Amino acid sequence: MVTRRGAVWFGALVLAWFGWGAALRAEEVAPEQAVVQILTYSQVPEFDSPWRFEAVQHSAGTGFVIAGGRIMTNAHVIAWAKQILVRRYQDPRLLPARVVFAGHDCDLAVLELEDPAQLAGVPPLSFGELPPVQSTVVTCGYPAGGDQMSFTRGVVSRIEVQPYAHAGNRALLAVQTDAAINPGNSGGPVFQGDKVIGVAFQGIPGLQNAGFFIPPEVVGHFLKDIADGHYDGFPQVGVTLEPLQNAAYRRVLGLGDDGRGARVDALRAGGPAAQVLQADDVLLEAGGYPVGSDGMISYQGNRVAVGVAFQQPQAGEALKLSVLREGRTFEVEVKMEAYDGDRLAGRQYEQPPRYVIHAGLVFTPLSADYLESSRARSRDFLSEPLAELTYQLYHLAAEAPEAVRPETVVLSGILPHAVNADFAVRGLAVVNRINGVRIERLEDVRRALLENKSERHLFEFNRPDHAVLDALDRAAASAAHTEILRTYGIVSDQRL
Repeated sequence: MVTRRGAVWFGALVLAWFGWGAALRAEEVAPEQAVVQILTYSQVPEFDSPWRFEAVQHSAGTGFVIAGGRIMTNAHVIAWAKQILVRRYQDPRLLPARVVFAGHDCDLAVLELEDPAQLAGVPPLSFGELPPVQSTVVTCGYPAGGDQMSFTRGVVSRIEVQPYAHAGNRALLAVQTDAAINPGNSGGPVFQGDKVIGVAFQGIPGLQNAGFFIPPEVVGHFLKDIADGHYDGFPQVGVTLEPLQNAAYRRVLGLGDDGRGARVDALRAGGPAAQVLQADDVLLEAGGYPVGSDGMISYQGNRVAVGVAFQQPQAGEALKLSVLREGRTFEVEVKMEAYDGDRLAGRQYEQPPRYVIHAGLVFTPLSADYLESSRARSRDFLSEPLAELTYQLYHLAAEAPEAVRPETVVLSGILPHAVNADFAVRGLAVVNRINGVRIERLEDVRRALLENKSERHLFEFNRPDHAVLDALDRAAASAAHTEILRTYGIVSDQRL
C-alpha cells in the first residue's frame, strides 16, 4: 500500500513458500488459509484546507486471522477508511469488515467481519518468538494489488529500533529482512514454520533488498493492551539519554571504564522520568537490562536502543531503574504512562482536523500533517514562514519550554473577499493574540472573536524575527461571513 505522501512504501512482500504442503497431514489446514486480502476505500482530509477532503482512494493490503475470529493488519492499511472489504483465500466474495482497534503508534489494527460467522472454520494463526538474525523467514500476501497470494523467502538481516513511518514520531523495535518491498503486502504475516513471528509493514525507498516487519514483542504488547477493550498505546518515559563514553568525564561522575551507564540529558516536564530522575543522572539499568555507555542494551543477543526496555511495560505499570547520582547508586521505580502531548508532531488519523473560519480567515492547529500539506503546495520549500512553523512544532519545546502552548494555532490561509482584501498576512503564521487574548488553543480563537465588542478585530501574528499586527472591521467582517461561506461552498464555519 502506498501512503498519500508517496514517500514510504508500507508492507513487505517477503520470502517464498517452501515445504508447507508436504509437511501437512490430510486433516490439517495450510496456514495460508488464514491469510486474507484487504481492500480499503479511504478519504484523507486536506489539513491546510481543513473543511475539505481529498478524493476517495482505493488501496489493498493483507491481513490474517487471529484468536477470537478477528483479523490483524497494519493500521495504515485501514487509515481514514470509509469502507473495508475482506477477501478470503481463493474466495471470490467480498466481505464487509470494520475496525475494532487501531494502534497508530505501532501501526497495528484488529478488524472483524460484519458477519463473523463467515470466518467459521478458519483456524487462527498463533505467534512465535523473535527470530534470530540470519534465520530464514517466509512472508505471504497480496503485492501490487494482485488477487493471487504471493510467497517469498528471506533472511533476517538485523533487529533494531526503527522509526515507524505511519505515526511519524514513534520508534519501536523492528526486524529487517533482505526481501523486496511491494505495495499490497502491508499487514501480511511473516512465518517461521507454522508460527507468525512478525507483521510486514514498511520499507525504505532507495534501500534495495530490505523490508521491515513488526516483531512479536510489539504485536504482543498491542494485543495485551486491547484485552481490556481500550487501547492506551505504548508508554513514553520522557527521558533523553546521551552516550557516556568519554573516559575523563566518566571519572568525574565516579564511573569506571566498564562500558556501563548513559547520562540523562533532558527530561520531559511532567513526564514519568521527571518524577524520579534528574539531569546528569547516570542510568545504569532499565527493566533489568544493563544500559551501556552508548545508550544501548543487549536484548536477546541484539544490541538495541534502551527505548526497548522502556516500551515493555503497559501504561500504568512500573519499571525499575538503577541510577547513579553524585557517586551513589540507588534503585527507583517509574510508573509508565501513554503520552499524547506530542500528538500534533506526528501524523493524525481518525479525527479530521479542527478549524475555525471567520470572515475568510482560516485558523487551524499547527501539526505535522498541516506542514506536509503546506510544503506540498508551496513553491518555496525553504521559505521563512515554513521554517518558522517547523521550529515551532519540533524545536521550541526543547529550547524554550515555557513558551510552548497546549495547541499552537496558525492562520492557514484566507478565502479572498473584499472584507479581507487589505489583510497583510495571508497564511503560514502562528497566531499570538486576537483582541488581546493569548491564543493557547483553537477554542481561544472562537472566544476572542465572539466576545469582542470593539469596532475592530485586532490580530497579532508571530513571524520569524518580529510580530505582525493586522485588523478587520468587526461589523463588516460579521456581515460578510455568511456570504464567504456560501461562496466557497463551506457548510460549517468550525470544527472544534
